[in-house]
Amino acid sequence: MRKLQKIFGNSGRKLAVFFVHVDRLMRLSARTLYWIFIAPFKGKPIRWGETFVQMVRIGVDSIPIVAVISFCVGLIIAMQAAYQLERFGAVIYVADLVAVSMCRELGPLITAIIITGRSGSAIAAEIGSMKVAEELDALQTMALNPVGFLAAPRTIAMMVMLPCLTVLSDFVGIAGGFVLALTNLKLTFIAYFNETAEALLARDFLTGLVKSFFFAVIIAQVGSYQGFSVVGGAEGVGRATTTAVVTSIFLVILADLLFTMFFYSTL
Repeated sequence: MRKLQKIFGNSGRKLAVFFVHVDRLMRLSARTLYWIFIAPFKGKPIRWGETFVQMVRIGVDSIPIVAVISFCVGLIIAMQAAYQLERFGAVIYVADLVAVSMCRELGPLITAIIITGRSGSAIAAEIGSMKVAEELDALQTMALNPVGFLAAPRTIAMMVMLPCLTVLSDFVGIAGGFVLALTNLKLTFIAYFNETAEALLARDFLTGLVKSFFFAVIIAQVGSYQGFSVVGGAEGVGRATTTAVVTSIFLVILADLLFTMFFYSTL
């Protein structure tokens, strides 16, 4: 009986801690949205200089890695599709599979995971290091709100740059399939282009952009929350960074599932 009580007690405490974190994350998100959309109309401007710096770090500096990985993914999808479709003499449909897969799912998802590992972790580490060095207390002493000063510029930068990187990922991934089709499957440029244009709908492209926008909010908010929650010095910064990456990837995949159910479910 005591063992059972202990199990239920531990489970209950972990569940309570989980909901505390959810509540704090939602409060941080609400405060960040306030500093982005409401505070500028009350004489508290957004730090555009810092926002553009973050755009360069999150977006421009990530272009090479996003492009290379997306190109490889496009090649892989094309190879896998060609292997199956070749038996039926339908290799032309490789174009359909690559284009739809990249725009609907893989482009937004791969980009979000790359940016989570590269920039979500950086946000958590940067804010966490500032907290350990008591720089956040210094900001409050100078009457500067840490959420408006740090979280808002990073969230705006993420919301702008992640959809842009997703568009890049979509096109580069399709280009990967295109290269394989021309060099290995002996399809012509015109045939592959026409098949891609017929298969791809505006809805496929737009739903990917909607997803990437919400993925950006998730990555920025989880990274900021973990940074603001750091305790325990340098070791705590390391734990917060790891937790930010794991939590963001989990929430991004969960959000992707929900969006797919909403846009494309046949249930």
